[in-house]
Amino acid sequence: MTDHDGVRDLLAAWAFGALPPAERRSVAPHLAACESCSAEAARLRATVRLLDGPPPHDTPAEPAADVLTRALRTRPAAPRVAPHAAPYAAAVAGLRSLLPELAGRWETPVVHDWDAHATLAHLLAADEHLALRLGVGARVPASRIEAGAAWEDAWDRRTADVIAHEYGRSPDETVASWSAQATDLLATPEARDPELASGATLLMGIRLPIADHFVVRAFETWIQTDDLGHALGLHVPPPPEEHLGRLVRLAVRILGLALGPTAPPVLFAITGGGEWVLGSEDEPVRAELVLDPVDFCLLVGGRHTPDAVPRGATGDEGAVRNVLEQAAALAWL
Repeated sequence: MTDHDGVRDLLAAWAFGALPPAERRSVAPHLAACESCSAEAARLRATVRLLDGPPPHDTPAEPAADVLTRALRTRPAAPRVAPHAAPYAAAVAGLRSLLPELAGRWETPVVHDWDAHATLAHLLAADEHLALRLGVGARVPASRIEAGAAWEDAWDRRTADVIAHEYGRSPDETVASWSAQATDLLATPEARDPELASGATLLMGIRLPIADHFVVRAFETWIQTDDLGHALGLHVPPPPEEHLGRLVRLAVRILGLALGPTAPPVLFAITGGGEWVLGSEDEPVRAELVLDPVDFCLLVGGRHTPDAVPRGATGDEGAVRNVLEQAAALAWL
């Protein structure tokens, strides 16, 4: 069932959590893509909550999407950490605010071939790489990965093993493991001391200061919280401006390394942010490219394609295309 009218006929049962798994899996992708059905689903879900009983002090009910947005924007204060770890702390708090919306909907398709349960299991696996490096113990049995395996193969194998392990546990148990690991990561000395975090380490095929790896963790946690929001038909706000700026600057730096010093030079600008010349420093700039900061992050995160990402561009189309394709090629999420 994928047609618009058919999905609308299922929304009432969806709001009550009464759909069988097969039909739930057909509704979720449509809600992520259809604004009118998403709004109707949020209205029906809010109505169901109202039928379940009035909120404390007879507070008027809000649409589910508005409730989530407010919860994310008024999330509890993140743990006291250094500025480099603050985006990760905020992203973790944001995902924790979203998790109650997943009750009864853990089989909702999200991204790739993952449902919501697998998506959270992937984050458990992804955070583990930095956690282990900083002395945080693993919460999932070790994988058998051949010595010398490419980091991409090791990453994929570990993700698959953790997802398989977590499917043998309840979603609540997976949530507990992910949340405890995130808490332990934010309690490490490296999360609180910029000097300790200045040391470089090799993760995901790139050697970066530990401080930057915390920013990478923030990037992925936010992107996949946004994936979960889309799957549920809910809006997830972008990171705060200061945190988004850190994500953008790190992504630009990595993009510059990927392009190398011989690429056709492009003046790259972020709306409301900085600008950089990417590529060769020995030639005149051949083109200018402007992206919104959120769209740029979604491109680097594999959620926009070079053809579809909104942009402003002038000059050499091939040079612009090269930057967009290199940015999209950085995606591993």
